[in-house]
Amino acid sequence: MSSHSFSKRAYSFFKAYPSASKLLLLSTFSGGGLLVYSDSSPLRRALTADGEQIKKKKVVVLGSGWSGYSFLSYLNNPNYDVQVVSPRNFFLFTPLLPSVTNGTVEARSIVEPIRGLIRKKGFEYTEAECVKIDPSNKKIHCRSKDGSSVNKDPKEFDMDYDILVIAVGAKPNTFNTAGVEEHAHFLKEAEDALKIRQSVINCFERASLPDLTEEERKKILHFVVVGGGPTGVEFSAELHDFLVEDVAKIYPKVQEFTRITLLEAGDHILNMFDKRITAFAEEKFQRDGIDLKTKNMVVGVTADEISTKEIATGKVVSEPYGMVVWSTGIGIRPVIKEFMNQIGQGQRRVLATDEWLRVEGCDSVYALGDTATINQRRVMEDIAAIFSKADKGETGTLNKKEFKSVVKDICQRYPQVELYLKKKKLRNIANLLKSANGDDTEVNIETFKQALSEVDTQMKNLPATAQVASQQGKYLAKCFNKMEKCEKKPEGPLRFRGEGRHRFQPFRYRHFGSFAPLGGEQTAAELPGDWVSIGHSSQWLWYSVYASKLVSWRTRSLVVSDWVRRFIFGRDSSSI
Repeated sequence: MSSHSFSKRAYSFFKAYPSASKLLLLSTFSGGGLLVYSDSSPLRRALTADGEQIKKKKVVVLGSGWSGYSFLSYLNNPNYDVQVVSPRNFFLFTPLLPSVTNGTVEARSIVEPIRGLIRKKGFEYTEAECVKIDPSNKKIHCRSKDGSSVNKDPKEFDMDYDILVIAVGAKPNTFNTAGVEEHAHFLKEAEDALKIRQSVINCFERASLPDLTEEERKKILHFVVVGGGPTGVEFSAELHDFLVEDVAKIYPKVQEFTRITLLEAGDHILNMFDKRITAFAEEKFQRDGIDLKTKNMVVGVTADEISTKEIATGKVVSEPYGMVVWSTGIGIRPVIKEFMNQIGQGQRRVLATDEWLRVEGCDSVYALGDTATINQRRVMEDIAAIFSKADKGETGTLNKKEFKSVVKDICQRYPQVELYLKKKKLRNIANLLKSANGDDTEVNIETFKQALSEVDTQMKNLPATAQVASQQGKYLAKCFNKMEKCEKKPEGPLRFRGEGRHRFQPFRYRHFGSFAPLGGEQTAAELPGDWVSIGHSSQWLWYSVYASKLVSWRTRSLVVSDWVRRFIFGRDSSSI
């Protein structure tokens, strides 16, 4: 072999495998001895045992939020060519967004650039927004970000995929209320929090101008929060702390004109929490002077006034305001709505997946997080198939051995069974059947139906939280990591309406608890086991948990330093 030919081949090899150049260098310095080397970026090409290149499946991930980032973090299968498409080139720790609105935490402290993870994993990233999904041709239509000085004209392009993972999240739900889009602030993105922060400071600066009447100052400093969920309550609490702890020092002449109003259409705020937390939060807000109005629905927002209707009486009242923050829930994005129309889900309110997070009607498309909801199958829909699968002798009854052969699969396939047993304080499904069948050793189809007839009452949709989205991303990544293994040897429950087993265990959400910061260094915590804690001790638990859940040591150090800075120097009141 000529030296020229060898050099050419060597150049091609090192170009294909950049890590090999580092290996060669280390091997040279080690004298050619035994050497083990690991690079943070895995080899981009997967090879068979014969050294031939495996054709990778192209996985396109839409979004860089909780579910998308979690999926990318845990995906370690070299047989996939992963392409990430998102208009946001960073991950945002959304639970701390309310803290950004008043300067407690800086926006850059809660974002993690996604390209660091992309480089480490050997994936590809494109900063663009998916505007259309074409499932029949396995393509997505994308548009680059616009509005920058470099990219004034957005570029549109198509991208093919073998597997599509939709993790685009959701948008704020305005319920088609007039004027909300034009005049209210939302709290979903980092840009939203910064706009609110700037608007709050601007309100105080305008109210400090000379020659204003008291009524004008009261209007400018009237802050209205719509929505009594966790985000609305936490923002109200953060804003109240800012007024009490910082505004009194910075704007002493206008502090007396400030007012916070929290509007909720339901009977109570934080209605998804324990009643003890709800009652404490309402009492604390009343003590703090926050004007809490429940059973009030917003019917319109103008540039100067917000109109509400009392649900009990139907009376409509209009009030002037300085700033409105809208936090009433989430809705689907237009691209997802169009996709749902294409696949026959146009009548649904949200995209439906099966228990393995696969979009119903699209075998090669998965959806995670706020984008979709799991359409859990009912036990009673499959009761005849379950009984038939267990009745191997076709006798029309199940003996103890036959029943035990499917018990585990039933509990794995239908999570509502476990919830029902827990509610009824039964140890297992055998006790449930015994309560319906007495001491009989065999069970017929009617007794089987009777025993499981109320199980489906425990079916619940998963909440649209970061906790759910993160767990779904991790679950799907682990499924992809062992895809080849499970195709040969499935590890899921029995297919009651088919042959064999499902490839994987279905997704099972595990709730680790919820927090509701209420201001004044007090937080309400609802943890598993019906454990409720309210007060200063829970606030320190909140600090610990949120610091640990940040995705990098960089963000942890930044957020903790922001908290320390706030304790020592107060909140930053600049309008930057």
